[in-house]
Amino acid sequence: MKNTIRKARKADISRIAEILVFVKRIKFRPIFQDDDYSFGELQVIPTAEKYGKPEILDHILVYDDGIVKGLIHIEKDEIVELYTDYFFQNQGVGSALIEYAKEHYPVSFLWAIEKNRDAIRFYEAHGFHLTDIRKFEEGTTEYLVMLRR
Repeated sequence: MKNTIRKARKADISRIAEILVFVKRIKFRPIFQDDDYSFGELQVIPTAEKYGKPEILDHILVYDDGIVKGLIHIEKDEIVELYTDYFFQNQGVGSALIEYAKEHYPVSFLWAIEKNRDAIRFYEAHGFHLTDIRKFEEGTTEYLVMLRR
């Protein structure tokens, strides 16, 4: 099967939840240092239930080459989330998703955790630029920074 980016389907919900939980634990636990969230609140079944709702699922695209390897969540002109399964990172999955979004959707901005330098470098490599706009990630002391294209 060739690399395909397509709208997410109900059958993808468990895979989407698995990717989100695993990658968020790996990437964000060192930043937030909140084990109650990482291993208490952040669970596969509740995440699957949340992302299975049409108001979210209808805005998600997945990278699927026989295995769903990544996802991008777009709301209007914002990239809300972009995640690649940890095992498939650095294989062009995230790049394919963001370039597809830029080509087919009016995406113009996104938010990234200020301390997530890898993500910021990735977005900059894809035409997004840091702005002076930042805000607190809800319920934390960490900042989100806005990137625009």
